[in-house]
Amino acid sequence: MKTTEADSFYDNLEKMSVSELLINMNKEDKTVPNAIEKVIPQIELLVNQIVIKLNSGGRLFYMGAGTSGRLGIVDASECPPTYGIDHGIVIGIIAGGDEAIRKAVEFAEDDVHQGWLDLKKNKINSKDVVIGIAASGSTPYVIGALQACNENNIVTACITCNPKSELAKVSKFPIEVIVGPEFVTGSTRMKSGTAQKLVLNMISTSVMIKLGRVKGNKMVDMQLSNDKLVDRGTQMLMKNAGINDYEEAKNLLLKHGSVRKATEAYKK
Repeated sequence: MKTTEADSFYDNLEKMSVSELLINMNKEDKTVPNAIEKVIPQIELLVNQIVIKLNSGGRLFYMGAGTSGRLGIVDASECPPTYGIDHGIVIGIIAGGDEAIRKAVEFAEDDVHQGWLDLKKNKINSKDVVIGIAASGSTPYVIGALQACNENNIVTACITCNPKSELAKVSKFPIEVIVGPEFVTGSTRMKSGTAQKLVLNMISTSVMIKLGRVKGNKMVDMQLSNDKLVDRGTQMLMKNAGINDYEEAKNLLLKHGSVRKATEAYKK
């Protein structure tokens, strides 16, 4: 039996008080970072490979079904506004298409050929990296896509929560975060989903820093898509460029569109 499908360490959940439920779920959640710590060397290998590929004009793809697919889409969609990269550099693909982001599409994950077809729609090539995300490590949609990628000299990786899975076997850079049984048996949107989310954060953030999208500890290329971010950018610009007047800094920021460009223009 898969670790992610093993019986919960807890039983008679319906008899627990709300406090007991929350305390026990939190107790289980605390084990996730420790499980990730064990695979940091594997994450490092993958990040280094992604940086090489993206610096050479490649792209990063996340592929998954259900919760795993949605987590990949969330991470991919946040890269352009956070780091100012072009849309289409980090791409999330979910079994069943965009409809599956909000509503489960029955049996979409069981098609072993569709994942590769979805990648081909995005003109996948050997410059790219594809990360398959599947808590079970057995999702046909993801496994089939990675097998096809291997046949076409495309770098493959995975994030899974079961040891020695079929998905890990077809991945050149497997990341296996073994979080153990879920609080509710088989509900992998819980600890497994948390682990996947944390690893995705680590991958994309590390990659963007190494691509030069962070200066010091600031998101100097973030998109100015709302008032909060304009204010944050203005404060950053004032500090970076030594500007004392808030309105002057704000106008300069809006004129140039990013903290980095505004700072460079002011210092010239």
